[in-house]
Amino acid sequence: MYLLLIHEMLLNNNVTEFILLGLTQDPVKKKIVFILFLLFYLGTLLGNSLIIVTIKTSRALGSPMYFFLFYLSLSDTCFSTSIAPRMIVDALLKNNTISFSECIIQIFSFHFFGCMEILILILMAVDRYVAICKPLHYMSIMNQRVCSVLVAIAWVGSCVHSSVQIFLTLSLPFCGPNVIDHYLCDLQPLLKLACTDTYVTNLLLVSNSGAICIVSFVLLMFSYVVILYSLRNHSAEGRKKALSTCISHIIVVILFLVPGIFIYTRPVTTFPVDKMITVFYTIGTPLLNPLIYTLRNIAVKNAMRKLWSKKLISEDQR
Repeated sequence: MYLLLIHEMLLNNNVTEFILLGLTQDPVKKKIVFILFLLFYLGTLLGNSLIIVTIKTSRALGSPMYFFLFYLSLSDTCFSTSIAPRMIVDALLKNNTISFSECIIQIFSFHFFGCMEILILILMAVDRYVAICKPLHYMSIMNQRVCSVLVAIAWVGSCVHSSVQIFLTLSLPFCGPNVIDHYLCDLQPLLKLACTDTYVTNLLLVSNSGAICIVSFVLLMFSYVVILYSLRNHSAEGRKKALSTCISHIIVVILFLVPGIFIYTRPVTTFPVDKMITVFYTIGTPLLNPLIYTLRNIAVKNAMRKLWSKKLISEDQR
């Protein structure tokens, strides 16, 4: 269906490809961008892959919290992969062009895994609320079947969101300029190139991506306020453990959603800082998330040590 729509749009549009200006046009700075973001991307892959493998192989990390953390790390990996590899390769090229169909694919994957991450963060907040506020019923409420269904709903919700982005993009006619002053294809910079009034499309963008960011942020902050308030009835040891987990989640929520709110909840205007803010939540956040969750989570650190120890022992036995 998407391929037919893309083919139809290509026939109706004069523009079949776009030129990405990237972060910089300076040859020396482009080399720095290549080295820096290659290291960032490799760090993202290493950190998130380590969490994924640790959770999958450790029996101690079988609770719903780590079930959702597994999918958060998976979303981070795919989210970064939808942007970083092309950005890194483009830093080595003189002319950076992207076809209309490749642009559509990047928009879909970027928004799919971005929305997936937001919904997983909401599920993690629900999990913490049940664990702290309803401890006696926790395992019966957050059982394996319920968690799997919630993740499946998150996948469907992400697909719906990214599909809306695609339909909005395909509704735009491009008949002249094809230079995108960015390092990625997204609906926001594409609106500036459309040869039509984009007021309605921008409103739909704000009501879709912008609303998801704002509503999710408000819900998550409110839920953690409720959770933290309920901790007053717990023991000092219980408060310390729950507080450590909740603070990790709150940091991740702020790092990911606040930049998204800035980008997607305003009219079609660009600021010099836009690219760096986008870099922060597309490249920086997926890199920082593994550090935040491992440094503040004793169970994950212990599981990683055991996994590493088993690997060293198995290598020595060979």
